[in-house]
Amino acid sequence: MKKYLSILCLFLTAVIWGFAFVFQVKGTENIGSFTFNATRFVLGTVSLIPVVAVFEGKKIIKKEISLKKILPGWIICGTILCIASSLQQIGVKITGSAGLSGFITSIYTVLTPVMYFLIFRKKTKLSVWIGAFLAVGGLALLCIKPGVGLTFGVGELLLLIGAIFWAAHMISVDHFARELPSLSFAWGQFLVCTILSLICAVAFESGDFSAAVLLDAKWDIIYCGVASVGIAYTLQIIGQKNTDPTFAAIVFSLESVFSAVGGVVFGIDSITAVGYVGCAVIFAGIVISQLEPGEKSDNKSI
Repeated sequence: MKKYLSILCLFLTAVIWGFAFVFQVKGTENIGSFTFNATRFVLGTVSLIPVVAVFEGKKIIKKEISLKKILPGWIICGTILCIASSLQQIGVKITGSAGLSGFITSIYTVLTPVMYFLIFRKKTKLSVWIGAFLAVGGLALLCIKPGVGLTFGVGELLLLIGAIFWAAHMISVDHFARELPSLSFAWGQFLVCTILSLICAVAFESGDFSAAVLLDAKWDIIYCGVASVGIAYTLQIIGQKNTDPTFAAIVFSLESVFSAVGGVVFGIDSITAVGYVGCAVIFAGIVISQLEPGEKSDNKSI
């Protein structure tokens, strides 16, 4: 039963994260990207406090968590998280597509091991390179418009650069959080991301800080803050306890599928037949990149 419960938690996490792209699109119809991120990360940070208290409260009380040891990771990972989420949100705003944004962002799962190889010369499986090739090909198909051809604009470029930073975030978290309490570490990086997003919002979008503007996007902010951060992250922690990390990564890749489903269901997207083929090719690349034929993965999934 524990295993089936874990699988259910992983699946629900992918659903919540996938549908978050819909609310990100709808949210930026009313407010700026930095303001949206700042407010949702405020909610996410606050909503994670009781989760940290329940799972890691005893360690905090006993002072088993050293601020000096955890602070550098908070700052670096939180900064990268702010850059990645900002690029993603601006890209979402420009493209206005939940499905397209979800699939381009999901390429980070392929880019992560590739970047490990390029930066640290860490051995990379053949399946990763096959997955990367398929992801690029699928992205090209996804960007083809009928009667227009290949349309890879600023929004798509920002999402792709954002995917690179999401991969960098995965690598940095793996480096800094390996021996640290995961929930406390996550809360700290969310706090840093919140502060930086607030600074950017005040500097570039001060006009959006009004009650009327924020109320227009309240449900989008609440979903992305409470559900996508607080609830989904908790489900991820519970789900990964009794499942293989490679299997967990494959389930999480369903996030891109649910972003496309959500976009169609909510009337945001109208993906072409070629676009659906591109989505399928990207998804195949993601799944293939996570496979480890002939051996069981013992890598920690972040």
